[in-house]
Parts: sequence; structure tokens; C-alpha cells
Amino acid sequence: MNAFTLLLALGVGAAFFVVLRRLTVVEQELRRVESLLARIEERTSHFVAIDTTPIAEHPAEAAPPPARTAPSRPPINLESLIGGSLPIWIGGAALVLAGFFLVRYSIESGLLGPATRTVLAALFGLVLIAASEAARRLPATAEDPRVAQVLAGAGIASLYGTLYMAAALYHLITPLTAFVAVVLVTAAAMGLALRHGPPTAVMALIGGFVAPLVAGFDAAGVGPLLVYLALFTGALFGLAIHRGWGWLALAASIAGFAWINFLIAALHGRGDDLSAVGGFTMLLAACGSAALPATGMRNPWLRLAPLVAGFVQLLALAPSLEFGPLAWSFYLVLAAAALFLSWREALYLPAALAALGFLLVLEALALLQPERSATPVAAAIATLLFAAAGHLLASRSRGWAALALGGTAGPVLVAHACAPSLLAPWAWGGLELLATAACAHLAWRHKSDADDPVLTAASLTTGLLATLGLAQFVPDAWLSLPLTLVLLGLAGWARVARAPALFTLPALPYLAALLAAALPLIDLVQMISTSLGGDRLPLLRLPALAELFRALALPTLALLGVLIDPRQLGRARRAVGSVATGVAILLLYALAKQILAIGTLPRFVAFGFVERALLTQASLAAGWYLLRSRRLPALAAFLLGLGLVRLAWFDLLILNPAIEAQAVGPIPLLNAATLHMALAAFWLWTLPRSQAWRAGAALLTIAAVLALVRQATHGSILTGPVRTLENGGYSAVLLGVALFWLWRGITAGIYDLRIAGLALLTLVTFKVFLVDAAALDGLMRILSFLALGVTLIGISWAYSRFLARPAPSPEAPPAAEA
Repeated sequence: MNAFTLLLALGVGAAFFVVLRRLTVVEQELRRVESLLARIEERTSHFVAIDTTPIAEHPAEAAPPPARTAPSRPPINLESLIGGSLPIWIGGAALVLAGFFLVRYSIESGLLGPATRTVLAALFGLVLIAASEAARRLPATAEDPRVAQVLAGAGIASLYGTLYMAAALYHLITPLTAFVAVVLVTAAAMGLALRHGPPTAVMALIGGFVAPLVAGFDAAGVGPLLVYLALFTGALFGLAIHRGWGWLALAASIAGFAWINFLIAALHGRGDDLSAVGGFTMLLAACGSAALPATGMRNPWLRLAPLVAGFVQLLALAPSLEFGPLAWSFYLVLAAAALFLSWREALYLPAALAALGFLLVLEALALLQPERSATPVAAAIATLLFAAAGHLLASRSRGWAALALGGTAGPVLVAHACAPSLLAPWAWGGLELLATAACAHLAWRHKSDADDPVLTAASLTTGLLATLGLAQFVPDAWLSLPLTLVLLGLAGWARVARAPALFTLPALPYLAALLAAALPLIDLVQMISTSLGGDRLPLLRLPALAELFRALALPTLALLGVLIDPRQLGRARRAVGSVATGVAILLLYALAKQILAIGTLPRFVAFGFVERALLTQASLAAGWYLLRSRRLPALAAFLLGLGLVRLAWFDLLILNPAIEAQAVGPIPLLNAATLHMALAAFWLWTLPRSQAWRAGAALLTIAAVLALVRQATHGSILTGPVRTLENGGYSAVLLGVALFWLWRGITAGIYDLRIAGLALLTLVTFKVFLVDAAALDGLMRILSFLALGVTLIGISWAYSRFLARPAPSPEAPPAAEA
């Protein structure tokens, strides 16, 4: 009895909610109509006031009959709602409760037997229904339909309660008889709903879906239950369409899916019964999505809800059906229904896209099972189903194009990823190349010089499928080959179609090649990091040269080649181009390390400095050439910077040959140390004038002359202490450089060079007084100071004459030019 009380309370509450909602809508409509009538009356009175001609002057025109005034309607407000609407529905609930408590009282008092109580309860319900029909005809209640509605609803609720009492409490009737009686009561409720409106329909809805629980949901078998649910839901859909009640169709769909979830949980392990549940799911989803628009429901997402819910239910049901042919048939039929509805009305296209997504999930789950005999055939049918519809209707909208691409590529990619052993590699390659051709055809149909998401997506999908298809015909180590071909193909297609978005696509195969070569690249980066830390034998940490070039050489060369076209890569040009340039430099570095092959410490001492100098000079020369020719200024600056950083970090700091023993050559002046520094200074001196370049050139010139003296005093190995002769040699060559800079700065009018000469001269002077003089004695000290004094006096005299010279007139050309 407590369950019946709860059911009754829920039914009354739902009825109240529906009635209140309908009353609110009616109030709004009445206000709108009253406003419209007021405007019409105002305009009519205005025209009547304008026509002031006496009636006698219009003998041929008959006076219009007086208009009938509509009976005044009481305004709908809170007062009328509480005072006029709620009491009648509360009264109906009171009638139902009166019958309930009457039966309960008879039970507690023992006045009547079970059969008598059941008969009286049934008569009470029938009397209420008869009273509702009488209320529709009596003049006193005919004008207010709520009286008939509440009596009909109370009668239906009483009949459902009577059946519960007869079947579940007293067992007076068999389950099959109870089921038939429930069907009859539900049919009567549907008929009364047509006559009395939403409240009675709510009672029919609740009673019809709860009624099978009265006698046990599987008392007569799952088949008859599903037939009943299908017929009852179909009747509710018909009633909803007939009366325009979208809420009723939606509520029926929700209740139907609630029954499906209940049955899936209750029938676990009963495959035959669950197959019938799958068929009911398919029918409910398709019919629900078709019925909702017919009721006038405008919300697009609610109209799609039954279809999407059906796909989710079938996905949940598939494991219980062991992903067999029946499970796939349900899903494919529902997918075909979604495609058909989408073809009829574009509103359903999101449901078709959702169907494709759920299909791919179902395919992946099925292929991961030990038994998957039905899945490949189903995947092939799904491919034909979605791909054919998508390609045929791709011109309609982007959604159909998405179905074409997803239906063409999705099933074969999922199958290849989840079950690669199904086919031989060449067979997978053939299937993927067939899909490539279909997607390429779609891209060609949408070819345009303007950005189009369909064109971009079709081109990208074509590239993906082509890469996977071609990869099946080459060894795994040669994955870079299909990636290179696809990169060049996408670049060429971008030049043909000329859509801006297509020029970015060649970057994707190159990034994929970098990802495929992640392991050798990581080894290369680790080698560079240890080399920066002072590792003398980085060659030993290099990855296998063949593996490195096989993975990266072809894609890098291809990308650098397509960059000749300034449109290629679009916004990603700078970033991806920089990465490709860096990879190319690393490949050249790895190749160059093979020439001298410094793999032991003796070879490092013999050739370490020479190798570093050659690599650094190659970087500086390339940057110098590009900067002088004004080509690729960003790359030129990078190469120059790389060379200077290498020189400063390795040759002057952590692997300085004056500290770390390395051979530079035995020939004075023509040795690696002197030539290396002098050539680096030459590159910077001959660049376009810039304070940064000139400062670097000056420092490298000083380093070159210092290396000259060091090698002249120490030979090929520069390690060892600084001796007196070497120290004096430093002062002499630095003084010579300072004098040359002063002379050149004065004669050429180069201010920066003069200042550098003066600064170097000052440093040399301090060095002689503070360092050199302390190491000399006797005649050598006298001669050194004498030479320095004469030199400084001469410099000062010459520089004073230069400063006293009048500046050239701006009107007259310089004397040298005259």
C-alpha cells in the first residue's frame, strides 16, 4: 500500500505541475489577445469619429448591425489561480484519497472481504469516470472543463489502484489477466485524454508505464511486455501529435528509455531477452525523434535527444549481446534511420554525426574482444553507409562533408589501430589508399582559393591516409619516405588550390617525422649538452649516423626546399622553418664529426682544436655570405651568432688550447690558432658597419695577435707558463695594433677605430709600467722605458696636430676627394 500511495502522490504532483504550466501559458495568451482587441477597438473608434456625414445623406447604404459584445472574462491572476483553479484539482485528489482510505478502513475494520473491496474500488473508479462524462454535458459544469478533467483523472487513478490491489495484494486475478486489464485501463485513459486534455494524459502516462510492475514485469514474458510498451508508447506519440503536446512525446520517450535501462539491469545474462530489448531501443529512438517534430516542438536539442539516447543505449547493450550480428544490426539500422532523417531535415545532422562517433567507439570495443567475426563486416557496411551518404550530399553543408570524411577514414583507421592482424600490410595499404582517393576527390570538389574548412579537412585527411597507406609498403625504418612524399604533395596541392590555410599543412608531416625520430633526436640533444659541459669526445655519444639521416634527412631537405615559395607554411613559417634549419645544422654537424673521427684522447689532442675551428669557420663564413648578399637575414644572424658563441665558449673558455693541450700547428703565423682568430676577425671587419660587429672584430684581432705570440713562443702545444720574452712580445704586438688603429682611424676618419686605438694604447701603457717593468732590470728596463716614452711623445704630437686641423666645410668636398 505504501508503494501505491507514493505512486498516487507522484501522479497528483505531476498533474498539478502540468496544469499550472498550462494555466500560465493561457494567461499569457489571453493578455496578448486582450491587448490586440484593445488596439482594434481604438482604431475602429477613430475611423467612426472621422466619418461625420449624416446617415440621411447615404440612402443607398444600410446601417451595419450592432456588433456583439463578447462576454467578459475574469482576469487570470494569482487570486483566480488560487481561488478558482487549485481547489478543483485538490478536490480531485481528495476524491482519489477518499476511495483509498475507504478501502483501507474496510480492511482495518474487517467489514468487507477482499473480493468485495476490489469490486467496490473498481465501481468507485467507474463512477468517477461516468461523472466526468456527465460533467461535460451538464449546463452547470460544461463551461468549466476542469471539473470533467479532475473526475476523469481521479477515476483512472482509482482503476490503476484497484488493479494493483487485485493482483499484488489479494492475488484475485492471474498476472496475465492483470496485464490485459492494465492494457484496457490504459486504452481507456488514452481515450479520455483525447476528450479531457493534459491532466488525464498525465495520469495515462504514469499509469501505463507503471502498470506492468503491478503483476510483475516478466510475468507474461519479456516479449509481450515489450510489445505492450511499444504499442503504448506509439499511442502516446499519436496522442501527442494529434494534440500538439510535445511534452507528452518527450515524457513518453524518457519513460521508455527508463524501462530499457531497467530491463538491461534486470535481464543481465539473458541474451535472447536482451536482443528483444535492443530491437525496442532501436524503434523507440527512431520513432521518438520522428514524433517530436510532428508535435511542433521547436527545441532542436530535445528533438535530437531520442536518437542520441538510442545510440548510447545500444552501445551499453552491445557487450551483453557479445558484439554479435544482432547488436550490430540494431546499431546500423538506427544509424540508417538517423541518416534518413538528416536527409529529410538538416536538423537531425548532429545526430548522424553522433551516430558516427558512437559507431567508432563500438567498433573499437568490439575489435578488442577475443571473438570479433561480425565486426569487420559491420565496419565495412558502416563505411559504405556513412561514406556514401556523406559524399553524395557533401555539397549540402559542412556536416555532410564531415560525415563523408569520418565515414571514409574513421572505420578503417580504427580497425587498423585496434586489430592490425586482421589483414596483411599490403591489404591495409590498399584500403587506406582507396580511402585516400575518396578524400582527395572530395578535396578536389571543394577546390577554392579562399579558406574553406571542408577543403582544409579533406586535404589533411588525404595526407593522413596517404601516409599510412604508403607506410605499409616500406620498412618501418623508412617512415620518413612516405612522410616526405606527403609533405611535397601537400605543398604542391597548396600551390594549385591557393587557399591560404593549405600552405600550413606541409608542416604537419614534418612534425610527424620529428616525432618518429624522437629517439635519435634525444640522443643528439644529450650529446650536445655533454659537449657544452666540456666533453672532449662527443663523437662517442652521437646516434647511429645511418639511422639519423634515414629518419630526418629527406623530410628536412623537402621542407627547406618548399620554403623557397614565400607562401609556404603560412604563420608557422618562422617557427617550423627555424626548427628545420636547426635540424639541418645538426645533421651537417653529425656528418662533419665523421671526417676526423675523434674518438680517443690522443686524437683529440692532435685534431680537436682544428676540428672545432673548421666547424666554427664554416658557420661564420655561411652567415657572412648570407648577410653580405642580403639573403635570409634571420638565418645569417643565427649562423654568425652560432659561430661566435662556439668560438667564445669552446676556444676561449672551456677548451682553450692554452689551458687544454691541443695541437695548433708548428708554423708561426700560419697555424690554426692564429688563422682561426684572424679569419673570424676578418668576417666581422668586412660586414656592414655596426658598432657590435666592429667591437667583436677588434676583440678577435687582439686575440689573433696574442695567439701569434703564444704560438711563436710555445710551438704547436700552447700550454705552459708565460715567460719574459712572451710577455714583452704581447706588449709589442698590442702596441703595434693600437698604432695601426690610430693611423687608420685618422686617415680614414673612422671615429670608432681611433677610440679603440687610444683605449688599447692606454691598456698597453699600463701593462708596461705595471707588469713588464717589474719583470725587467738593468739595461732592458732602461731601453723599454726609453722606447715607450719616445713612442708616446710621437703619438701625442701627431694626434695633437690631427685634433688642431680645422673641420672640412660642409659646402666643399674633402681634400682626398678633390
